[in-house]
Amino acid sequence: LSVCFRTVEPLEYYRRFLKENCRPDGRELGEFRATTHFLSSGSITTADGSALVKLGNTTVICGVKAELAAPAADSANKGYIVPNVELPSLCSTRFRSGPPGEEAQAASQFIADVIENSQIIAKEDLCIASGKLAWVLYCDIICLDYDGNILDASAFALLAALKNVQLPSVTINQETGVSEVNLKQKNPLTIRKHPVATSFAIFDDTLLIVDPTAEEEDLATGTVTVVTDEEGRLCSVHKPGGSPLTGAKLQDCITRAITRHKEVKKLIDKVIKSIKPK
Repeated sequence: LSVCFRTVEPLEYYRRFLKENCRPDGRELGEFRATTHFLSSGSITTADGSALVKLGNTTVICGVKAELAAPAADSANKGYIVPNVELPSLCSTRFRSGPPGEEAQAASQFIADVIENSQIIAKEDLCIASGKLAWVLYCDIICLDYDGNILDASAFALLAALKNVQLPSVTINQETGVSEVNLKQKNPLTIRKHPVATSFAIFDDTLLIVDPTAEEEDLATGTVTVVTDEEGRLCSVHKPGGSPLTGAKLQDCITRAITRHKEVKKLIDKVIKSIKPK
């Protein structure tokens, strides 16, 4: 009966659980799915840093590829960070093959905003020689299995992968003007901030649940994602339409996001310590 009811009246099915302050998967409204992630510079051998993140059943992998390029004329002392989120058809039946759809484009823009607003990396740190040479970091985030909350998983994977990057030492020969790369001497990136995203689904315009599954996202009247750093500073609020939020509800989201940040930071620090440098 419950399977039939869930299929025919999914929203009413959910409401019966929400009245009891729980969800069909057994979680409380404010409970996140188990987060696991693996950091390994070997998980993508062609990448300069990579990470695999699982948030419940949602699985994403991020690979960072570093290349050398001339800085832009109007920012001679800065490098570049180019993020791209892919939601291929293999990760869910809701996505089609072909050019990136609306959701993938929105996720890529969200990650670009997180990088810019949080100052996770100072672009000046990526400059090797002003006006001549800088690093470009291509950050490809690919969803392998989609079950909701792609933004939290993508932001987590990006941060974990960037912390895993090792860049070779590069100098410019003063006599010839040619860049010389020393692959034997590698240095980690300077990660200046640790932004963490926390997403909520809004049910019936009033009820907030954290870390929504794909089914919960479909039934929700809106979503909101709050990004904070380790100092409790608000980096961004992403709210694509849907139900409006009162100031009190938004403050509640921010408070919960700051608490979530501490948990995620502990998890990343624990994994970083367990990795032996090559």
